[in-house]
This record gives sequence, structure tokens and C-alpha cells, in this order.
Amino acid sequence: MSSSIRKSVNSDALTRLAQAIAVAVSATLAGCSSHAPQTEATHTPNIAARAKQKPIWLTEKPSPQVPQDIWERMRQGFQLQEGLGVNPRIEQQRLWFASNPSFLENAGERGSLYIHYIVERLEERNMPLELALLPVIESAYNPMAYSRADASGLWQFIPSTGRYFNLRQTRFYDGRRDITASTTAAMDYLTRLHDMFNGDWLLALAAYNAGEGTVSRAIERNEKLGLPTDYWNLPLPAETQAYVPKLLALSQVVLAPEAYGVNLNPIANEPYFQVVEINQRMDLSKVAAVANIDEDELFQLNPAFKQRTTIDGPQHLLVPTSKAQLLTASLQTMRPDELISKRSLKPVFEGADPTEVAKLKRAYRVKRGDNLGSIAKANKVEVKDLQRWNKLSGKNLKVGQTLVMQDTTKRSPARKSGRVNTVVAANSKTKGKDDSAQQTQYKVKRGDTLYVVAKRFNVEMQHLKRWNPGAGKALKPGQMLTVYQPH
Repeated sequence: MSSSIRKSVNSDALTRLAQAIAVAVSATLAGCSSHAPQTEATHTPNIAARAKQKPIWLTEKPSPQVPQDIWERMRQGFQLQEGLGVNPRIEQQRLWFASNPSFLENAGERGSLYIHYIVERLEERNMPLELALLPVIESAYNPMAYSRADASGLWQFIPSTGRYFNLRQTRFYDGRRDITASTTAAMDYLTRLHDMFNGDWLLALAAYNAGEGTVSRAIERNEKLGLPTDYWNLPLPAETQAYVPKLLALSQVVLAPEAYGVNLNPIANEPYFQVVEINQRMDLSKVAAVANIDEDELFQLNPAFKQRTTIDGPQHLLVPTSKAQLLTASLQTMRPDELISKRSLKPVFEGADPTEVAKLKRAYRVKRGDNLGSIAKANKVEVKDLQRWNKLSGKNLKVGQTLVMQDTTKRSPARKSGRVNTVVAANSKTKGKDDSAQQTQYKVKRGDTLYVVAKRFNVEMQHLKRWNPGAGKALKPGQMLTVYQPH
């Protein structure tokens, strides 16, 4: 082999050997780099590319749906149910509510005007929403409720405690009946009791019923005897021993009304009333006519004005939310004398029975669509008598105008037979208009008003008044009302 050929072969061999060494070194370096600590920022993209990516969920948790029914909102805020277990005192009260479903149903209807407001005020203070049921226990949600102990209003304040919490009481105004003022006072009082008894709501409720002194003395007695000092072990008056179990049992019924045979009608989770500022004396009957509000409903929202006129009270009215704007606009254009009646001021719902007063003279407020003929027919009087009593030369009437009429039915032979004949007359009168109507006799319960009964049967207030002309505005338990409903 020539020297030139040998040189060529050696050169090729050396080239291949160098390439092999280069490949081996590269592989070694790559292996080392995969195990070496990652200290340089330039390595991060390669690692991220090789690492398995975890999925990223972009969807957020859905926000809780706002309850449409105030009962459901109330249930979500209950705080007193934990740790109760099986308690015979609670079970006894729960059995009573299950056996008397109409009690809670009727109280719920009366309270439908106020419950949303009370729930919101409790939530603002982070107080248990079971407390929104306290007026059911205290007054059956009747702001006109009055006890033998001289307690009054939704929250049943006695005069001295009411004054302590700035609930003024005069001949014309009783703050214990004021929906917003008494609610604020009740929550202030309950908060104070809660703090006084070291955050124990059951002791606070017992003190709300019996007084803080009674509960404190019971605690001191048990401490001296080495006995437990929780509510369930205190020697309290019988009424107070039943008071807290009654509220807890009522809360459990509200949690599952169907299980106890109770029909709780839904109450919209929205404000029922709105505050409208006023700057002058007004009669509620005039205000109701101006804003097209049922007079009894307006008084149910403003029961603190004992004579249905805004004397001695706050410079505002509570009106149904749907009528607030209309009333505000009307007040800006009306003269002060247009909102004041010339009637003498006599307390309402106190003293004399309005049905007895009505036998001598009655007043009728003209509504939209009324005429002398329809008013005379509804009240069983003659048109000429209406004109004579009210010095009317023509037949033109104004909405909101008050007509005075005398009771001529005492000369009617039908009156000799008593109330039954009155009902029969109303029946024949109504049947002549609508033969499909079905007559129902309703027995008035404690706390009922014409507004509550009309709402219960889903009829117009004016119709209920027409069917029962001698009923009066202050109903008495046991009184019978006639109601007509479609078949």
C-alpha cells in the first residue's frame, strides 16, 4: 500500500473517531444536565415544556340564590336550633302548634306587612332570625294587641319599659304601636339582655318575658345551691318556662310547616312599605283617599296614631311601596286644609264600640266610580235623603269626599229580627248581582281586622264592608261576617 493511501485511510479513521467522541460527550453532558440543580433562569422554559400541566378551572362558584319567599330567608338565618336535642318542653309546644295550624297561618297573614322589615333589621345586627317570630308569640302580629298587664303593640311593651326605650305615649300617639320605632326598641332591649347574660340568647329571651331581675335572681339561687344556671334548669315562672320552648317550637314548625300540617302562604321577599316624610298634620282617611290606599291598610301600617291623625308622632308615614311615589307627588300639590278632617278627635279602638256609634250616624268616603245612586243602594238609604243630609243640590261627587248618613234601618221591620235578617237582606242584594256567588259565614278571631279578613278571602275591602254594613271597623272575637265568593 502506498504512503498516500495509508494517509487517506488514517485521516478518515481519525475523522470518524472524532465524530464518535463528540457524540458520546454530547450525550454525557445532556444526561448530566438533566440531573443537575436548576439554577439558571434559561432552563425554566425547557422544564415547563416537559412538565405535565394541571388543568386550570376558570368557572367561579355560583352565588347563593336570593330567596323569593321571606319564610325561606328567615330559615336560612336561624341560629338557635343547634344542640337542642329531644326536649319534652319544646315537643309539647310544637304539638300545640301542629294541633292549631290556623294560629300561625293567621298570624303570618297579619305579619305579611311587617315581617320583611323586621328580618332586615335583625340581619343588620346579626341577630337570630328566629326573633322575627317573637311577635307571633307576643301579639299574633297584631299591632293593636293589648294585654291585661297593659302591654301593647307587636312587641308588647308595658308603659314603663316603652318609655325607657324612648317609645312616647300620649293621648294621640303610642310609640309601642309604632311599627318601626317599637321594632328598634325591641332589638335594642334584646341586644342589651343578650350582653347582660353573657351572650346566651335563651336567657335573654327569658328576661324579655319575665324581666332581667327575675332571671338574675334565679341564676343566683342556683349558683348558691351548686345547680346549673342555664335556662333549662332555672326555677322561673310557669309562663317563662313555656315562653322560650314556644319560640323554639314555632321556629321548628316554620322550618318544615308541611310536616306539621301548617300552610304558610308565601310572603314576597321585598319591602311591603316605604317611609314618606310629612311636614304637617294629616288625617289618615284623607291621605288614603289622595294616594288610593285602603284606609284600614294605611292604619295597619300606622297604628301608633291612636286617633287616625298625625298628632304627637313622627313626621313620616308608612305607606305601601307601590303608592309611595303617588303620595309624595300629591302632597307637593295639595293645600294643608285638604288633608285635615273637621271631625272631632276621639280615640279609635279604645272605649266606645264603633258599631254602637254607627247606629246613630255613619260616614262614607266617596271612592272612584261611586255615584249617589250606588252609595244610596249600598247603604240602604234614599238618594234624596243623602242629598238632604249633606246639603247637596246636584249629584256631582268628588273622590275622597265624605258623606254623612243617618241610620234609617231602625225603622225597618227586618231590624226586629236581629242580625240574621240583616245577613239575608245582604244575601238577596248580592245574589241579584251575581248568582254564582257562594255565601260564607266567617267567625272573627282575636286580632282580625276588616283588612285581614278581606285579604284572607281575596275579596275587596269595600265589598266586605258592604256585605256587613253594621260590622264597624273594630271587629270583636266571635262576631260573624258574611263573605261572598265565586263558586
